[in-house]
Amino acid sequence: MDILTIFLIALGLSLDATAVSIAYGAIITKDKFLNAIKFCTSFGFFQMAMPIIGWLAGLKLVGFLSHIDHWIAFGLLLIIGIKMIIESFMLEEQEKICTVSFNTLMGLSIATSIDALAVGLSFGILKIEIVYPILIIGMTTFFMSLLGFFIGEKIGCMFENQIERVAGIILIIIGLKILIEHIL
Repeated sequence: MDILTIFLIALGLSLDATAVSIAYGAIITKDKFLNAIKFCTSFGFFQMAMPIIGWLAGLKLVGFLSHIDHWIAFGLLLIIGIKMIIESFMLEEQEKICTVSFNTLMGLSIATSIDALAVGLSFGILKIEIVYPILIIGMTTFFMSLLGFFIGEKIGCMFENQIERVAGIILIIIGLKILIEHIL
């Protein structure tokens, strides 16, 4: 898989965490920098860990699924993309808060990285080496979340649902690209 495709996957995955970072950047009132670092580190870590778990599962399934692997990858990315687009229409306004508890941060980190688990599963099924993708996904998520947190501080969460939609569309396009590459 080429570096541009990996980066686009990382960007698509990171936008979910970025949307959450924008929202929390807009509503957290104290210790902005410390909270931003907590969010970015947690989001980046989980975005790196989940693809590894998915990749390992995908490698175990590859013998059973090798003739339909591209359809599975497409289906997973399509479902995730559609889910993200639908969720972008369901966002609620949030009230101002001072900080986020550890449990809430872990819940947000896991929720925003479930998509990365599915992408890792796709990587395993397609027998894609995992080291560079997870590093790129983790770093992209860290920096996009950091950027999002401070954008949220400046402009609030008025664009949060559009970011979620863009992320969904990117994942669907990548799924189509994988499907087309294997069919042609």
